[in-house]
Amino acid sequence: MEVESPEEYKAFVALHGAALSASGVPPLYWERLRHKLENEVFDAGEFFGIMQVEEVMEEEEEDDDNEEIEDELKKKPNPGNELCYKVIVTNENGLQAANPNSIFLIDHAWTYRVEHARQQLLHVPGLLHRMANLMGIDFHGEVADEGAIEQVLQEMWKYNQTYQLSQGTAEEKVPVWYIMDEFGSRIQHSDEPTFATAPLFYIPQQIAYSVLWPLRDLETGEEVTRDYAYGETDRLIRKCMLLPWAPTEVLDVNYSTPEPSEDHYQAILDKNKEKLPVAINPPVYDKNKIFKVYTDLPQILNNLKHPRFEFTEEEGEADILYNFSHFKDYRKLSEERPHVMLNQFPCENLLTVKDCLASISRRVGGTEGPKWLPRTFNLHTELPQFISYFQQRERRGEDNHWICKPWNLARSLDTHVTNNLNNIIRHRESSPKVVSKYIESPVLFHREDVGMVKFDIRYVVLLRSVKPLKLYAYDVFWLRFSNRAFSLDDLDDYEKHFTVMNYASGVTLKQVHYDEFILLFEKQYPEHSWKTVQAEIFKAFAELFQAASAKPAPFGICDYPSSRAVYAIDLMLKWDTTGDGKRTMQPQVLEVNFNPDCDRACKYHPTFFNDVFSTLFLDETNNCHVTYIV
Repeated sequence: MEVESPEEYKAFVALHGAALSASGVPPLYWERLRHKLENEVFDAGEFFGIMQVEEVMEEEEEDDDNEEIEDELKKKPNPGNELCYKVIVTNENGLQAANPNSIFLIDHAWTYRVEHARQQLLHVPGLLHRMANLMGIDFHGEVADEGAIEQVLQEMWKYNQTYQLSQGTAEEKVPVWYIMDEFGSRIQHSDEPTFATAPLFYIPQQIAYSVLWPLRDLETGEEVTRDYAYGETDRLIRKCMLLPWAPTEVLDVNYSTPEPSEDHYQAILDKNKEKLPVAINPPVYDKNKIFKVYTDLPQILNNLKHPRFEFTEEEGEADILYNFSHFKDYRKLSEERPHVMLNQFPCENLLTVKDCLASISRRVGGTEGPKWLPRTFNLHTELPQFISYFQQRERRGEDNHWICKPWNLARSLDTHVTNNLNNIIRHRESSPKVVSKYIESPVLFHREDVGMVKFDIRYVVLLRSVKPLKLYAYDVFWLRFSNRAFSLDDLDDYEKHFTVMNYASGVTLKQVHYDEFILLFEKQYPEHSWKTVQAEIFKAFAELFQAASAKPAPFGICDYPSSRAVYAIDLMLKWDTTGDGKRTMQPQVLEVNFNPDCDRACKYHPTFFNDVFSTLFLDETNNCHVTYIV
């Protein structure tokens, strides 16, 4: 056996110790793990074997108890497949947990991001064949078969595992999914597992493996199992997490989702490390004062030309702080410099983070939420309620397309449309997500080059104060269009189902100015004047901000007199029917963005930031392109 160099081991621990500790890999194994990683030692075959077993079908009384699910899993080692496999210990001496060599590498057969899965199955030689074999899908052809690809895309959620890179760009931090090789994928579930597994990104080779280690001593012939709901102790949540392998109904769970408790909001404040301000009197300024602005936003430095504002590079002498990043210590600012105004409100994340947006909106629409927000569930805290709601809709034959979104990412990153329940349940294991009802009947826009496409609308709103609530909308709004005609299929076709095209390379970006859009819209929908539609949009905005400011911080946006803010609200329109059967266009708020990209606003409307600063910091709206909402 190779002698371990202390320096090499120390370097290995410096690079990987934190990840190994977080995954619960006992330090006992770390030295041998380093050796196996460096020398690519895959010695699992010396200790384990894959055994094909005959599936035993027994009639069981239906029972919602977790033990029944476990029985079901034990009966069906590879649920949904004819071929059933188990991994067993084959080494004649068994396996001792105290042996430092009892840690094993598992290779990954396929590593990908969800949006690339179909293309990889189509174009990577041998991949579809291997995945079909691994998943027990009948496919023997040489040419990629759409039917087989569709089956793999459905079945893969029973085999997928995930990890996330902690550093890099927003795009690089999007969760990575992987399927372990045939050995790893055939390790079955148990509530009392004999082994644990964890992904490990090996930095020197820039490659990910899974590591496998025993939780107790095993004798020859004992089965290798792991817990598919590892770390979860709540029985109902475990039942929900195991649903991809042990289908069951949770229709008895009440799917109503009341607003979370005050403790929930307090925990968010603590996690964000935001310090609330002390009470101050609203600052009063001379009516001719010239305000010094400190900002790190090039769009403001290049476009704010109003004579009442001048820039300073000294933060300490600024009257206005207009920063790109989130401000945290409002207490210190309120105590030491209460006269300094800034471009954000304490607790505004209640609007700009998607799970919080859904929570506070229930103040308007009750447990179902308001009409202007798609029905939304927090997958972290409301998984059973969501599954119950999904299964109820399925029973009633209602549309069940949903969109999974990270709590706090923009630009449609890591956002997926699906009608596959297993897909949604497993997405909970990657980054924190909400799942919202996908708008199956959107109001479409006719593009001559494409046909009827989805579009969304971005309004910039200006929050002047919380008490009293003063909210304005900028008079110009922005449109984004899909590039392919809409239909409820090809759910992974980005250009059909999404509208954010300005960050994707090699993709057409369709631009229509707002005033041209209004003319075209009213021509396409002569029974719906834009004035009426916009009135409904502004009504939704008013209700949203009233809900967000209805309670004191941290349960609502903080009433801090020196705060101002600019938000972008993205929305769509969907077809709805009134009680008397009349078709109406119902606004659907998609998200609220903090510090939005105003590049297009500045490019086409040079006075944009003059209007924003005049409205927010001078209380002067004459000759500004803004409309008072509430």
